[in-house]
Amino acid sequence: MSNQPLSGGLLLGDAAAPSSAPGSLRPGSLIRARRIKLQVFRGVVFLVLGLFFLVPIGAMFEFSTRGDSVSAPRTLDSWTAIVKVPELTDALTASLELAAITAIAMLVLLLPTMVWVRLRLPRLNRIVEFICLLPLTVPAIALVVGMVPLYRWIGPNLSDSILTLSFAYLILVLPYTYRTLDAGLAAIDLKTLTEAARGLGAGWGTVMLRVVVPNMSSAILNACLLAVALVLGEFTFANLLAFENLQVAILYIGLVSAGTSVAVAVASLLFAFVLLMILSFVGRPKSRVARAEDTIIPGPMMPSVSGPK
Repeated sequence: MSNQPLSGGLLLGDAAAPSSAPGSLRPGSLIRARRIKLQVFRGVVFLVLGLFFLVPIGAMFEFSTRGDSVSAPRTLDSWTAIVKVPELTDALTASLELAAITAIAMLVLLLPTMVWVRLRLPRLNRIVEFICLLPLTVPAIALVVGMVPLYRWIGPNLSDSILTLSFAYLILVLPYTYRTLDAGLAAIDLKTLTEAARGLGAGWGTVMLRVVVPNMSSAILNACLLAVALVLGEFTFANLLAFENLQVAILYIGLVSAGTSVAVAVASLLFAFVLLMILSFVGRPKSRVARAEDTIIPGPMMPSVSGPK
């Protein structure tokens, strides 16, 4: 059939032919272009955030390696002095012990309480949330002033050890750890799991250790990480209550050697970063979803994946 002219001056064959303009893209090309743009955007965001965090740390490391004068060569004396200062070693050990005690006490106190309230007393959920989030609304200096009479009694009657700061730190970490654990509990069907375990004869201890904890291990690890990070970076409570933790020791060392105090600050940041990476890999859930082609079972009405024999 010959190409007949239409009213617009176009031929019939031209109207029926598919569009082949150079600017037109296929759907696959559009998807690929969007993926490339998204990858570029992610790369730029990671680069900007990485520079935002790494440039100050690099400047601190550069300052800690300076010599005594402008023309002096670079030296690592500030870093080697970290292990040579006994006060700093004791303060670091005490801060790590406080972090461990606070994280364990937080889990023992908060997790069973939240599980019990969700299962037995759901009306008290808002009240418990309000109590746990209340320390966010009170300044740290006001909390310390309120705890001074308590620690005046604890010192002579119980113990004057720095580890008694774990009581104050437990209150300090409640808002952050509560939100993390609450998100973990909301992600699982807690009532069904506990009823099934109790129906099979498990006690509450078994339910907590073998049912609840494995199903929210990521939330528990994140809560512990937040508790450890807050304790390692806390200064106000320890300084005003006359204790010497890591941050107070850094302040005192800075009065004598600024390079050593900066080196300790960089080392503590790197320690927190390494701890974050370890917990992120440990708490990563294993993939439990198999690929579709691996799970298809050929039946009488479905041909085999391998094709006809």
